Amino acid sequence: MGSTVLSLRIDGELLDRLRQHAAKRGMSVQDYVAQTLMRNDFDERFKTAVDETEKFYGVT
Repeated sequence: MGSTVLSLRIDGELLDRLRQHAAKRGMSVQDYVAQTLMRNDFDERFKTAVDETEKFYGVT
């Protein structure tokens, strides 16, 4: 899997908060944001899978 550049314009206060969160985890801001996006994507896909499984088995 290759990588692509994504450019964002964000508020200075948000960038400062992102830096703080990333620093607590010993990460760069870029890595922190990418990890957060991947985690959210996984959560959405997992929820969809659970919902589909419940529909299949008739769980309400």
